Amino acid sequence: MTPFIAELLGTALIVTIGDGIVANVVLPNTKGNNGGLVTIVLGWMIAVFIGVYATSDISGGHLNPAVTIALASTGKFPWDLVPAYILAQILGAMLGAFLVWMIYKDHLNECKDPSAQLAVFSTGPSIRNLPQNFITETLATMVFLIGIFFIKPAATNLGALSALPVALLVGGIGFGLGGPTGWAINPARDLGPRIMHFILPMKGKGASDWGYAAVPVLGPIIGGILAAIIYVQFLQ
Repeated sequence: MTPFIAELLGTALIVTIGDGIVANVVLPNTKGNNGGLVTIVLGWMIAVFIGVYATSDISGGHLNPAVTIALASTGKFPWDLVPAYILAQILGAMLGAFLVWMIYKDHLNECKDPSAQLAVFSTGPSIRNLPQNFITETLATMVFLIGIFFIKPAATNLGALSALPVALLVGGIGFGLGGPTGWAINPARDLGPRIMHFILPMKGKGASDWGYAAVPVLGPIIGGILAAIIYVQFLQ
């Protein structure tokens, strides 16, 4: 498996499981309806664990443009590979969102709330204040990436030991900092599914809220770069 395919597959796994958890919680007449925040955070932890575990030995298990750009900014990853990694991550997120749509198609069509339909695919703020939402995503991703920089790669035969701290970090960010915006902390995780929400047919579908899309895309990228600067200048 090539690193490109690994990044595509790993991101698809994350989004399929993660967005599937959200669909199970927010859509009507599912087995997990109204499962709550704890269900969603634990589901995303499992999703990230599986994605990183499956791909870390092949591509490094970035699965997130903010991670890729931050690592390149510290010299830990070559800049010439960044565009291919980001493309793979976005395509993987789109694939994962498509699979969730296929599985939950009937429930999406039964849903009378367009905002709940969109929530299956992409993040949104609890209180819409774009400058503050942007700051939240930037700082949450900065904290996430600073944590990532201190997670040591595990030996090949102990890949779970490198994936588990990443999953726990995602859960900690979700429980602690996820309330205002839903903690995208990953541009591909938000942009790829938002594109699929825009494309795919759903009864009663509303707008894809492109006016908010820059927050979970640009905020994490800037947060990752800030984390890289802090790490290089003060922490390594």
